[in-house]
Amino acid sequence: MILVTGGTGLVGAQIIFDLVRNGRKVRALKRAGSELSVIKRVFHHAPELLENIEWIEGDITDLYSVAEALEGVKEVYHSAAIISFRPSEFTQMMKINAEGTANMVNISLEKEVEKFCHISSVAALGRLDQGISINESAVWKTSKSNSNYAISKYAAEREVWRGYEEGLKVVIVNPSIILGPGNLNSGSSKLFKQVWRGLKFYTEGITGVVDVRDVSACCISLMEKEIYGERFILNAENVSYKELLSNIAIGFNKKAPGILAKAWMSEIVWRLEAIRSLITNSNPLITRETSRNSRKKWNYSNEKIKKTLGVEFISMKKSVEDTCKVYLEESFKAK
Repeated sequence: MILVTGGTGLVGAQIIFDLVRNGRKVRALKRAGSELSVIKRVFHHAPELLENIEWIEGDITDLYSVAEALEGVKEVYHSAAIISFRPSEFTQMMKINAEGTANMVNISLEKEVEKFCHISSVAALGRLDQGISINESAVWKTSKSNSNYAISKYAAEREVWRGYEEGLKVVIVNPSIILGPGNLNSGSSKLFKQVWRGLKFYTEGITGVVDVRDVSACCISLMEKEIYGERFILNAENVSYKELLSNIAIGFNKKAPGILAKAWMSEIVWRLEAIRSLITNSNPLITRETSRNSRKKWNYSNEKIKKTLGVEFISMKKSVEDTCKVYLEESFKAK
C-alpha cells in the first residue's frame, strides 16, 4: 500500500493519478470537507480511475489519524503543505509544514515504512546570491529574503533528515515553481488567474519552473530506485516572469503584460492588494513577499536529476499551453 498526503492538491493529485494508472494500490489522506476540484481536474480524461483511490479522512497534525493512515503502508509520498505568503499565516504554516512533517516521519519510523518521498521546494534551499546557479549543495543561510513559507519548508526538511538519521529511507525533491491546473487561489495558479483577469505589468525577475507531470514522474522514479538520503532539484528551465506571463496570455488569448513594474510601483501594488483583500475578505493575489521576490533573479540547476534519471523536462511553453487548455475546457471563469 502507498500513502499520498496532500492528495487534493496539485502535486499529490498528479502522483495519485500516475500511481493508480499503473495499477498501484493508493491510499490518500485528506481533511474532512476538503475541496476535490483539483484532483477531479487532474483525472478529467480518466475519471473512472478516481474509484481506485482509498480515501481516508485525517490531518497530518493529528498523530492518531496519521497512525491510522499509515497502517499497512510501505511507501509514502508526503506532499501535504500549506503555501502562503501572508505573515498572519506563519504559525499555521509551521504547524502544518513542519510539525505535520515531524508527525509523518515519526509514525513512518514506528510503522516501519520502507521508503519516504518528501516533496519540498527550492524555497527550502534559502535565498543565496542572485545570478549563480543554485544546486543541491546549497546551504541554508538566515536572510531577510527567506519567506515565511521557505522557513517552514526548511524546518520540514530538518525533520525528514532527522528521520533519515534514525533509519528511515528518504528522498527529498525540491521543485521550483510548479505549473499545472491547480487551485486558482494558491501557488503558481494565481499567475494564471491574474493573467486571465487582465495583467498589464511584469517584473524583471527570473525564476525556475517545472511541470507537475515531471514532478510526479521524478518522484515515482526515485522511489523505485535504490536511492535515499539525497535531495534533487526539479527544474525544467529558468525563465523571466515576462516570458512566463506572456505565454500564459497567449494560452488564454489575452493581451500580454507590456509594462515593466518598477520597484516603487510594486511596493504600491502589494499594499493596494492588501487593502482589497481586507475589504473583500479574500486572499491577496500579491503580497509583500511575492512582490519583492518577483524582482529577484534566481537560477536553479537540474544537472543532478537529469544525470540520475535521464529525464527530459516538459518545456515551460508546453506546460503553460496544456494548463491553459484544461482551464478553458471547463469553461474557466476566474473570479
